[in-house]
Amino acid sequence: MNQMTRIPALEIPTPPFKTRARQALNDEQLRRNFRVAMDSLMTKRLAIMSDPDERERLREMGNRIRARALSKLPDLLEKLEANLARNGIQVHWAETTDEANAIVQSIAEAHKATRLIKGKSMVSEEMNMNHVLEKQGIECLESDMGEYIIQLAGQKPSHIIMPAIHMNAAQVASLFSNTLGTEYTTDVDELIQTGRRVLRQKFFEADIGISGVNFAVAETGTLLLVENEGNGRMSTSVPNVHIAVTGIEKVVENLRDVVPLLSLLTRSALGQPITTYVNMISSPRKSDELDGPREVHLVLLDNGRSQAFADGELRQTLNCIRCGACMNHCPVYTRIGGHAYGTVYPGPIGKIISPHLLGLENTPDHPSASSLCGACGEVCPVKIPIPALLRRLREENVKPPEATPYLMRGQGSKFSPRERLTWKGWKTLYTSPTLYKSFAYLATRFRNLTPGNVGPWSENHAAPKPASRSLHELAREHLGEDKA
Repeated sequence: MNQMTRIPALEIPTPPFKTRARQALNDEQLRRNFRVAMDSLMTKRLAIMSDPDERERLREMGNRIRARALSKLPDLLEKLEANLARNGIQVHWAETTDEANAIVQSIAEAHKATRLIKGKSMVSEEMNMNHVLEKQGIECLESDMGEYIIQLAGQKPSHIIMPAIHMNAAQVASLFSNTLGTEYTTDVDELIQTGRRVLRQKFFEADIGISGVNFAVAETGTLLLVENEGNGRMSTSVPNVHIAVTGIEKVVENLRDVVPLLSLLTRSALGQPITTYVNMISSPRKSDELDGPREVHLVLLDNGRSQAFADGELRQTLNCIRCGACMNHCPVYTRIGGHAYGTVYPGPIGKIISPHLLGLENTPDHPSASSLCGACGEVCPVKIPIPALLRRLREENVKPPEATPYLMRGQGSKFSPRERLTWKGWKTLYTSPTLYKSFAYLATRFRNLTPGNVGPWSENHAAPKPASRSLHELAREHLGEDKA
């Protein structure tokens, strides 16, 4: 296997979102790839959730389960920690990604580990774990096929469920041929088998296995992971040490809550009734067991989640179960892809969670990168009101930075004193009949003096120009009042 391509650090989005979006729109192959993939995913979801009554009942149940867990989040986290510790799993708390990476690195150093194998984990992407560990001389190899493909390509995931969805079979075939030295083929099954042959030995060579967590069950101290490839089970059971990383919001109250959430997750994500593997990890290997890790760690990451939790409305962002359905149905995401966002979490869910993780000052255009068509909210399996949250973030974006209460990092990142003054003038004009009539009279008479360039609006629209006569004047003429 050739030396792994170095993955660039991507902490703050650059260049600006609009620049990346324009570049993506000009990439015809990228747009075709996404169109084909999204159409397939939407069709599969609709087929597996064809009964609208059953679908809405399940969505309502999922919403209640997640809302109840969040309402008890501090208590459930303490209960989770206590039960995990009782089961022999070591729990670590991290407020920032730097702290989380330091914890993982310290565990690796304690075991003199130089090779890590990793199952799919968006939180590890959030931590930029591969890049950080690589700088310390520790290889961290992705074992999820999609993640492995983009690691070979030196890219970041473009979708939270299907990281390499932006690539077609021909592109993957060229990548494998160039990096692994394999024979060029576009046969998907052969490409998958090629990746598996390379990865199989790596599971047994790895010192530590890394994974994410889909749900952490407080009542039993159980870490639950779902997957289709078996790589997650290999990553968590073959190496002697297993480190799981997850956000603090993934906790649920009990195992009963997991059943409807699993049904919602798999059907919304891939149109499947259930995934091939459902892994439940409650302890390290016991003395009478033949396999499994001898040591299990869980890293619970905050990284801005407490900020969202503190606000009753924005807290709903944390309901997300990471299915990706909102992306698959978003007219913006399906045209520009995930890399255009420049953040770990793209699409509608990324637009509401990234401002908490990175700050509004680093994601100022994300809340506005939406048509507010409502498709994301309609398909969300746990009924997150994404359009409403986008509107709320837009409000936070244009508040004066010194406004109280100060709720969000980067509040007021798009605040403009001139714009604020303009809207105050608009309010005054439209609440005073005398001023409004005078303005309408002058605007219609001097309409030819209207500027042709009125800022960003003119980039994609014709500049507004007053009519030669106002509606009030036309109405009076129609009623004959002018003659009277």
